[in-house]
Amino acid sequence: MNEPIITMNNIRFSYEDKLILDDINFEILKGKFMGLIGPNGGGKTTLIKLMLGLLKPDQGDIKLFDKPIGKFNERNKIGFVSQKANSFNLGFPATVFEVVSTGLTAKIGYFKFLNKEHKAKILHAIGLVDMLDYAYENIGNLSGGQQQRIFIARALVNDPELLILDEPTVGIDQENVKRFYDLLFKLNQEQEITMLLVTHDTGIMTEYATDIVCLNKTLHFHGNPEEYTSLSEQDLSSFYNHPVNIVAHNQ
Repeated sequence: MNEPIITMNNIRFSYEDKLILDDINFEILKGKFMGLIGPNGGGKTTLIKLMLGLLKPDQGDIKLFDKPIGKFNERNKIGFVSQKANSFNLGFPATVFEVVSTGLTAKIGYFKFLNKEHKAKILHAIGLVDMLDYAYENIGNLSGGQQQRIFIARALVNDPELLILDEPTVGIDQENVKRFYDLLFKLNQEQEITMLLVTHDTGIMTEYATDIVCLNKTLHFHGNPEEYTSLSEQDLSSFYNHPVNIVAHNQ
């Protein structure tokens, strides 16, 4: 369970002349639920793009599943869920089943017929997020929280070992946020999917995460929730460059 899923060594990245990330060193170990927190503009999304191979660092090494990122070709091992998948047109007349099936495109290609095995995998993924009753419902008819569950199912359909989520609760009403995190925790514990969750919600991380990383251009903190909550307000404010208080969701 202690094998590294992602390893980043001495990572540095700039956009033109603006330094975004500097001296990034950390690992995500198999089975962990890691929360990546930090202020807007702190480099969280850039870090995710580097992990996904969408950007190349100016210096440093990245390994995925113990392979240099340039030689890693098992992309099905990594699932990604963005902020409410903003590029997806929710007015498009597509059912939940059809949306989740698009997660298989890289494996089976475009305009290919789904076979019995493919259909079973799609329904299994929908079942993992507790949405089987909505499998043939138009996705535009679902609530924001339900839609995000479907986008997770689309990421799960390839049986990933790592699930990366970039602020996935954007657009979800507060009443359903805890249910959403309960789902992620269940997938982590029962399906043994390693989680990397980018969020501004520091309180939720103290309840669900096994590890917390605070990023603001460089890594200011990497430890467990107990260590994070023991930090002083002065320490936290120095990480964020403004006053910060932790409000746990179980209070």
